[in-house]
Amino acid sequence: MPRISMTQDNLNDRNAEFQQAPLTKPVFLNSVPKSGTHLLRNILRMFVPVAQQYHDDFIQIPNLRQHSRALHPDNPKLSWGHLLFSDESALATSLSHQILLVRDPHTWVLARARFFLSENFDGNLAHLRTRQYSAGELMNMMIFGIHGKAPTMYDIYTHNAAAWLGTGVKLYRYEDLVSHLKDLNSQRAEAYFAQLLTDCGIGVPDDWRARVIIGSDKAQSGTARDNLQVDDSRLPEELPDMQKKLVEYALPGLRALLGYA
Repeated sequence: MPRISMTQDNLNDRNAEFQQAPLTKPVFLNSVPKSGTHLLRNILRMFVPVAQQYHDDFIQIPNLRQHSRALHPDNPKLSWGHLLFSDESALATSLSHQILLVRDPHTWVLARARFFLSENFDGNLAHLRTRQYSAGELMNMMIFGIHGKAPTMYDIYTHNAAAWLGTGVKLYRYEDLVSHLKDLNSQRAEAYFAQLLTDCGIGVPDDWRARVIIGSDKAQSGTARDNLQVDDSRLPEELPDMQKKLVEYALPGLRALLGYA
């Protein structure tokens, strides 16, 4: 699997500032890669005892058997990963609260491209950082994949998102999470985070806002856009119309399925 370079956060230490109630059932945070995984993970880490947080690895199909203990109900943990749907993954997560975090495919294309261009990513794709590739070529590689090197958008969203729907997972959208973080004092945000915690089997403490503020601090996330070492000046801020059409060509109906259209 590709290697990702990140700095260590101090959230385990900050966790001690709050009274923590133990988990009674495993919680698994599943996500489409580059959909705000670290943001959601870091927020929820502020609501779970450190001893019940599984930091050994991101759980994925290649290492699922090695780390399946994180999902065992006899020793409940908060764990996270990019776990595609299969018979093994469905069985492994069947006794857990499972959150599925997705991102608008339009912004996902650009987020994935920026990450591939960053110094933080080591997936034998460093040549993409050269100026020989145009923005259009880079974005199309994110949509249609790179033969033998990077999966297609269809494969990722099909197996990491669509195939999990209707199985009992709780679907959350990155854009909703960010929107409520920006309006944290509103009743809408209070209802949103109360529902998120409830879906994870976690009680809502009176100091939930303080915990969310600490967990959502961008400085604590090595994969946040602001912390990536990347020259992304080739890429636009918004996906061009042609690439939007290509997303619909590659995955017709996906945005509507996930609640974006």
